[in-house]
Amino acid sequence: MWTSGEDCVYSNEVITALSQSKPLVALESTIISHGMPYPENLQTALQVESVVRENGAVPATIAILQGKVHVGLEREELEHLSKKGKSVWKCSTRDLVYVLAQRLDGATTVSATMVIAHRVGIPFFVTGGIGGAHRGSERTFDISTDLIELGRTPVCVICAGVKAILDIPKTLEVLETQGVTVVTYGQEEFPAFYFASSGIPSHIHVDKLEDISRMFAVNRRWNLSSGLLVAVPVPRKDKDISDRIQNAIQEALEELQRKQLTGEQVTPFLLQRIADLTGGDSLKLNIELILNNAAVGAQLAKLYASRSDTSS
Repeated sequence: MWTSGEDCVYSNEVITALSQSKPLVALESTIISHGMPYPENLQTALQVESVVRENGAVPATIAILQGKVHVGLEREELEHLSKKGKSVWKCSTRDLVYVLAQRLDGATTVSATMVIAHRVGIPFFVTGGIGGAHRGSERTFDISTDLIELGRTPVCVICAGVKAILDIPKTLEVLETQGVTVVTYGQEEFPAFYFASSGIPSHIHVDKLEDISRMFAVNRRWNLSSGLLVAVPVPRKDKDISDRIQNAIQEALEELQRKQLTGEQVTPFLLQRIADLTGGDSLKLNIELILNNAAVGAQLAKLYASRSDTSS
């Protein structure tokens, strides 16, 4: 574990949690800087942290500020990141050494947050949805670092499945190749971020968090290098909103093809266009699902911390 000092700074709340062996839940910061406009991003970040606390765990939002890894952000640091928005570096695993070496501000993506969480000893990480294989990736090879990191970093990631703008079957194939255990919580079909179901049967599904806790305990006990991906369906199943979001996704994808955007431009463009085309309804659903994920992730972290058969 990193210690506070030159490389890493812990919030007071996280320091107390570590000293008292309380369950911790890591949270990414890209959703704050790049996922939503101000002040909705700040309000959502505070809500997510509050939900984690209400469900028996301690939140540890991770970011890089002036070249130091921050594990847990104080209120003023959350406000700083929220107001700077997209002007801060969007930091995936590949960007960590540059952002740290240049002493920049960086918001961590799923992959970078996983790396840091594992390094500081936080086994659970909550996000909205993971990245994956983009549509057409058989030609472009546009596959998110999130999938690679899940294959080499033993963190339990709680999400609402794979973003619906992606190629979900290909994403699940890559995760299988990487040796990542993927489990759906509460239903038999894999969820698709905005949608409770992708129509794809889950290889593994369970109805009890205790089963997931036991699975992750085995993962750690056997020192597997891969993570555990827990897919939690969005609680709201509103057909009208689902239909409008589906239509918006199709329209946004057609615009993307006309504009010929590639690489890291793709996901931000699509998510923003979908939000615009749905009058903000997709953003509201995004907030709902991450709050739900935060509750599940905190309950799971608390349950895991109470086990006697864990190696962490």
